[in-house]
Amino acid sequence: MADSLPAELDVVVLGTGLQEAIIAAAYSRIGKKVLHLDRNNYYGGDWASFSFSGLLSWIEECRGQSSSNAEVSWKDKILEGEDAIQLDQIDKTIENVEVFCFASTITEEDGAEEGALENKQSNVDSDSAIANRALISQDEKDQTSTVINDEEKNPENIKDPLSTKDVSTEIIQPEDIPSSTDVPSSTTSDTSVAKELIAADTDSSEINTNSVEQASDVSSQEVTKETKKMTYSQIIKNGRKFNIDLTSKFLYARGPLVDLLVKSNVSRYAEFKNINRILAVQEGKVQQVPCSRADVFASKRLSMIEKRMLMKFLTFCLEYEEHPDEYQDFKDSTFSSYLKTKKLTASLQQYILHSIAMTSESVSTIEGLQATQRFLQCLGRYGNTPFLFPLYGVGEMPQCFCRMSAVFGGTYCLRHSVQCLVVDRETARCKAVIDSNGLRITCEHFIVNESYLPKKSTQNIQYRYISRAVLITDSSILKSESEQISILTVPAREDCQPLVRIIELCPSSMTCPQGTYLVHLTCPSNGTAKEDLEPVMYRLFAAYSESEENDSHECEGEKPKVLWALFFNIRDSSAVDRNAYEGLPSNVYVCSGPSAALGFEQSVEQAEAIFHQLCPGEEFCPAAPNPEDIIYDGDGARPENAGFGTPSETLTVERGENVDADTAEHGQDEKEKISEVSAINKMDRESETSSPDAQTLKNSINETEMPKDAE
Repeated sequence: MADSLPAELDVVVLGTGLQEAIIAAAYSRIGKKVLHLDRNNYYGGDWASFSFSGLLSWIEECRGQSSSNAEVSWKDKILEGEDAIQLDQIDKTIENVEVFCFASTITEEDGAEEGALENKQSNVDSDSAIANRALISQDEKDQTSTVINDEEKNPENIKDPLSTKDVSTEIIQPEDIPSSTDVPSSTTSDTSVAKELIAADTDSSEINTNSVEQASDVSSQEVTKETKKMTYSQIIKNGRKFNIDLTSKFLYARGPLVDLLVKSNVSRYAEFKNINRILAVQEGKVQQVPCSRADVFASKRLSMIEKRMLMKFLTFCLEYEEHPDEYQDFKDSTFSSYLKTKKLTASLQQYILHSIAMTSESVSTIEGLQATQRFLQCLGRYGNTPFLFPLYGVGEMPQCFCRMSAVFGGTYCLRHSVQCLVVDRETARCKAVIDSNGLRITCEHFIVNESYLPKKSTQNIQYRYISRAVLITDSSILKSESEQISILTVPAREDCQPLVRIIELCPSSMTCPQGTYLVHLTCPSNGTAKEDLEPVMYRLFAAYSESEENDSHECEGEKPKVLWALFFNIRDSSAVDRNAYEGLPSNVYVCSGPSAALGFEQSVEQAEAIFHQLCPGEEFCPAAPNPEDIIYDGDGARPENAGFGTPSETLTVERGENVDADTAEHGQDEKEKISEVSAINKMDRESETSSPDAQTLKNSINETEMPKDAE
């Protein structure tokens, strides 16, 4: 229980975002005492992933935020010579939430749940209530870790997911929020802290790829082809098969997060999938962009002259530092202007600028060359792609590091927060914190997500915002014979409009059920998310129409239909300097939320910088020990079926195009049943709990190194 929290600790971490999770894992790994708290009942904060019902609950939470726990008086805990800094208990990082449903709402006897929509297009009703409770089972605690939950909840049927009113779209502002005592839960709250992966037995420091065997059951393929038109009631029915990210990102194959996963052996807790398609919009049509040498020479859209021109320029970008004379005169020019001087055709310039460098027209030449070089350097490490995506969504990343922290003794408590910091007047340092139950906890350092800071500390900060949209569609933006994850950068049509990044996730990414695709749109905010992203949505997608329900979707050039859409703005504090926060003690370290960038570089760099301030000279996230190096208590005998596997510096990257629907559904159901406590113990009983299908998926590892010509 929360009242049994330790009274003395080395560090208290508030918020379970990616930076906080990495720091907690690194600090626990070197033997420090860590208490990790979050006011939500799910991991990740603004990095979280939700099921569809969980996302609806999150929308209701944005609508009716209030402190989930009755505040306990803390003023009597402040001693003479001490001051208190009261923290904010309400998350105000999300604004302008708008929801639209375009899918058919015809009731089906076998699929519709009570409370399904009756109108074609609707918005969230202020009186709708979503009952979505997570079953938190209390398993036996691991000897090296403690996971504490304040409340135990039972699952209930979802009722009235969305109600309709004949009114205009409602915009939810955090400042105008009615009180609510129900804190909704998400898929993340009732899943494991992270999925465990059996690493391959290899001495290579590279991340090996595993090929998922193609399903031999022809009937399953026929079922996929004959999938019925998706209705809203079917979306609700299959809601648990969704894993919808609040933050949409990819991992660069040679980026800092991949290096950290490999180095720390945290890679064993997750699985990844290649991003096989990089797309571009040319003459109003979506086309695949050739990036590697093999793709360039296999492309039928490029002439032989264009192929040679493109390869020559990409080869130069890979080692541009060695040829400063080539770009020295264009340092003050834009990258787009520099490309025009390289005798590249207009289509090649667009490919390089928007699909390889993935930059806007206004970036400098040096920034464009650096972005292109990074893209090319990541090619070939895990296949013919520079990007990886974690199965089950980006929300798995903070959970992986939370699990590592828990394995090495970190204490976790959700739906629990810190009311105030206790500051010593003489030293001006934070000496303790008072939690939501009025317990005073002594700590050496305090790490906090910026969303918890009081208004007086942030009143002079001008935050940037990110516009986000999440679409559920009925087909891919570029149809192909197999399911693929795609990324598309849409250039701005006007100077005042932002560059929009689109990530399309397929069912084999374990983020959506068969018959649907999950599309994430992201850009820096100029206005509300709907204002920024709706034009791009209608440029590439079409709203679902019941009159077209019986029409064929296989016609070439037909736009995918949007079944459901969510728009919201999320605060971007990644560029805020620590010194900009006023009135904070020197031993209080602030972590920012997600940035608008595609990769995780800023988050990893910030976490590592804070760790080295806390522990100068200590190694950042050293690898977990090998099983043979572990000394067991008692007679020293190693327990049977320990299930540690052989730690190796590898990630499992799923290269298969499709995953058997039964395997995906089974894996998702297992994911939802595992409690937070049992997740910690799962590593010690992997061989007893994993399914045959899951074993096949994890053990089908291809140890062959990718050919060098892929670069």
